[in-house]
Amino acid sequence: MPQLKPISSEAIPRALSKAERYRLLDEPQEAESICLDILAAQGDHQDALVMLILATTDQFGRGSEKGPGEARDLLLKLRDKYERRYYGGIICERWVKAQLRDGAHPSVATGWFLEALDDYEAAQALSPPGNDDAVLRWNACVRYLERHPELVAELERPGSEGFSDDRPV
Repeated sequence: MPQLKPISSEAIPRALSKAERYRLLDEPQEAESICLDILAAQGDHQDALVMLILATTDQFGRGSEKGPGEARDLLLKLRDKYERRYYGGIICERWVKAQLRDGAHPSVATGWFLEALDDYEAAQALSPPGNDDAVLRWNACVRYLERHPELVAELERPGSEGFSDDRPV
């Protein structure tokens, strides 16, 4: 079987740019592969970790075996508290939306939305000046909930914990 070939440290910026392009072309497996090559060359490369989280979440649903656990494991490698909370919210938000697209019952979704909102709120408190990314994601979640009243009804149902067996850690 052929062996993987390493990339040089000098190639990392170009490789990261290619990974972003593959994500934009809706080819997250290609982006994931590039990120793994970057991380093999430089194991704690923060931009590659973020790109890998995003490429992983791009694969949620669609019959993929990718799940939130794999993406959340990557969060532990991020050094910045803001980024851990912000991308934690991204993982929850993308997971729940993928589950709903695939026909999951609203009761599965509510806890994931609450977790995403908690992460975005915490990220907002940690965000650097001029960075309102967490606010933008919070607002996107709220608008999504406004468009799906069945989810809001599930959130307000007495005794609803909001999480399925896939409860985020």
